[in-house]
Amino acid sequence: MSGLRAAGGVAKKVSKHVRGSLPGLEFHKTKGQHILKNPQVVKAIVEKAGIQPTDVVLEIGPGTGNLTMKLLEAAKKVVAVELDRRMVVELQRRVQGTPYASHLQIIQGDVMKVDLPYFDICVANIPYQISSPLTFKLLAHRPSFRAAVIMFQHEFAMRLVAKPGDSMYCRLAVNTQMLARVSHLLKVGKNNFRPPPKVDSSVVRIEPVNPPPPINLLEWDGLVRLCFNRKNKTLGAIFRQTRTMQLLEANYNVVQALTKGAVADAADAFAAMATDDTPRLGFTGHDADDASDMEDEGDDDNDMKDTPAQGGKRKRRASEGFKQK
Repeated sequence: MSGLRAAGGVAKKVSKHVRGSLPGLEFHKTKGQHILKNPQVVKAIVEKAGIQPTDVVLEIGPGTGNLTMKLLEAAKKVVAVELDRRMVVELQRRVQGTPYASHLQIIQGDVMKVDLPYFDICVANIPYQISSPLTFKLLAHRPSFRAAVIMFQHEFAMRLVAKPGDSMYCRLAVNTQMLARVSHLLKVGKNNFRPPPKVDSSVVRIEPVNPPPPINLLEWDGLVRLCFNRKNKTLGAIFRQTRTMQLLEANYNVVQALTKGAVADAADAFAAMATDDTPRLGFTGHDADDASDMEDEGDDDNDMKDTPAQGGKRKRRASEGFKQK
């Protein structure tokens, strides 16, 4: 069938490329390009951000510049990171000949790969599929910033601000709230965007804890991953499992070997730990991937879902997720 069945006939399939209001400019849903079009929502975000006239603001994914122009009115300087060259050209055209042209710095590239410059506050409407890795990249940024006001997919935002006892409390909430104070600012309906996403959004304020807690983040994430690996079990039941006891014993042996300076014994212990797929508690720091692995299961409908391994069991090590800084 060439289309989807609808009342009154067959509806045409919707293209993933949606033409914008600007001639020849298309928005790519696959890249998370959902432009915030409601000026009242833009105004509310800038007001709630609490921007000072001396602030340097980081904006991620400025798109056509609807939010950027309001940020330029409030801040000393705006640093915009944009992957799409077409959007970069449009943003340059929009500020050309205005007093704000000299206050805007555009970095073309993938925000997850570029080195972020100094900034006081981050205000952004980001692609939803990078929500988790971007959040933890910002929290790992040094020097620390004052706050980040970010548009997330609504369900992700609710998990981010969930408290102990809430049904949505998860690893994501534990790890984020250990490193920052998070609060929900406002909910934004999907019709405030062009093209509209499939889900509603929410704006969240993140204020990093400074200084950060003096713990080994790699080991901490491994412990939290283990605790949330089976949400229908008590912690007592989780730590009495045979595989968990074997994991604890193997990790203890590694620590003892490292403490005694027995390099050969430590290498053997690492090799033994790598022979199974048991979640790790964090001593294999060289195996850590990027911060995107700190995300909990089941994100949103916009390509943020965590794909389980074959048979429904996750096979990534618990040590993966936090990079030691």
